[in-house]
Amino acid sequence: MCPLSEAGEGFLMPEKVILTAQDIRRALVRIAHEVVERNHGCQGLVLIGMLTRGVPLAQRIAGTIAGFEGQEVPVGTLDIGLYRDDVPLYRLPPIRHTSIPQDITGQRVVLVDDVLYTGRSIRAAMDALMDFGRPEVVQLAVLVDRGHRELPIRADYVGKNMPTSRDEDVAVRL
Repeated sequence: MCPLSEAGEGFLMPEKVILTAQDIRRALVRIAHEVVERNHGCQGLVLIGMLTRGVPLAQRIAGTIAGFEGQEVPVGTLDIGLYRDDVPLYRLPPIRHTSIPQDITGQRVVLVDDVLYTGRSIRAAMDALMDFGRPEVVQLAVLVDRGHRELPIRADYVGKNMPTSRDEDVAVRL
């Protein structure tokens, strides 16, 4: 995972590795334990990964939970493209596959994404989720929280808090 800073004239400053593969693994294991603890087990729990990098993170968290709880947690994928507020209506984004593994009404849903920034993607994801049912609760797990919120949204589970400037980017490479 690397923040990139623009140095002017179209050049980028060198990348800096913030989390190694081992750091990411540890963060996801910690998140998995926190999810199970907060939800008193994994009964009624559904993980929904936001396309694209939230999906493999949700799958890794579910695999970790299965490893220590001995119970599979359903994992779905969610495309938020049509729910974004920054895409003009005349230029619709490509539609990708959304797959919700079961009815989420009355379930505890954990949305999983790679980087939390302004909160707009999470707002779009919550709007999209409501088209699939009414969960008992929606929680948010992110690998990196970089700040700069534009909406009153916070993550329930965070792998790493990483303050950044608005000029920097955070790229997650799995």
